Amino acid sequence: MLCGKTIAVVVPAYNEEKQIKQVLETMPDFVDRIIVVNDCSTDSTAAIVLDYISKQQPSPTIIKNNALSNSKNKYNKAEDLLKEKQESDIKLFIPSEIANTHPESDRIILINNLKNGGVGSAIARGYKWCLDNNIDCTASMDGDGQMDPAELESICKPIVREEVDCVKGNRLIHGGVRLVMPKTRYFGNAILSILTKIASGYWHISDTQCGYRALSLSALNSMRLHKIYKSYGMPNDILIRLNIAFCTLKEVKIKPVYNIGEKSKMKVYKVIPRIAWLLFISFFKRLWIKYLFRDFHPLFLLYHFAFFLGIFTIPYALKIINITISGGSVSPVTMLAFFFLFTGSFQSLLFAMWMDIQDNERLYKT
Repeated sequence: MLCGKTIAVVVPAYNEEKQIKQVLETMPDFVDRIIVVNDCSTDSTAAIVLDYISKQQPSPTIIKNNALSNSKNKYNKAEDLLKEKQESDIKLFIPSEIANTHPESDRIILINNLKNGGVGSAIARGYKWCLDNNIDCTASMDGDGQMDPAELESICKPIVREEVDCVKGNRLIHGGVRLVMPKTRYFGNAILSILTKIASGYWHISDTQCGYRALSLSALNSMRLHKIYKSYGMPNDILIRLNIAFCTLKEVKIKPVYNIGEKSKMKVYKVIPRIAWLLFISFFKRLWIKYLFRDFHPLFLLYHFAFFLGIFTIPYALKIINITISGGSVSPVTMLAFFFLFTGSFQSLLFAMWMDIQDNERLYKT
């Protein structure tokens, strides 16, 4: 426990037989539960974790399950229905099974996904276990050993002190990041960070692909966990879902760790287009859910007005380019129409982004 609050770490693992034992051995003592989600590995990852569990003493920390109470109260009907839904939601996740003989007392919980679903589905399944067991602070660390467990305390403390709902690591503000991070990763991360700022509403964040984060119990409750993006766009998707739920966020500096024996399974040139499309769709999802249905804000109208005018600007722009290339003369009416449409679209977009930044300023903590 940390500051009297229960701590769990979700560790997604796919073919991590060379690294997983080191991750388990170096986990800080204040971590009450380590949830290893084996995403249908084809190597001996599961066997190594089970062997490690068999040599461990039972955890002294008692975890309170989030099961429905037998006592019914008419004033708690909404809460009871929510708990019923959360219990039934397990069928919406990747089919899995808990491998432990004594999961109620083991410090390390091994969940085996029965089919490979991707890192996002593995994280979501681990989050589900933590939500069902009322864990106060749930962190996530990859199973490849690229995250220093010594930094876990600095990531969890703002959560257990109830300062914020989410804390994420940021490697890009570390002075040595360019010396160790592969250039393609650094470039791809920078592009996706810019796109995620716009899509998520957390305008001050960077290193959006970092999976080292901690979430409060209320943050887990605010998300439909089974809907989390199944692949490498998962960190971006989680940020957008947290922003829609008005969750506060803080970043802490962490060390970039590479070349310690891990083997990357991510292809940057394939991942960037997929995540970019996810962010494009999620941007409009955030606008409609957060700024229309939940709490109307003028920026909803300004953003859409900007896009509407921008669409009508395109034919005039193409017409002007075509006439210019052919050596013709553009009529004043065409130029004026283009000028007013483009200016209106650009100004509306700037005002909408400014309002977006101002509104979300309250959610970013330093």
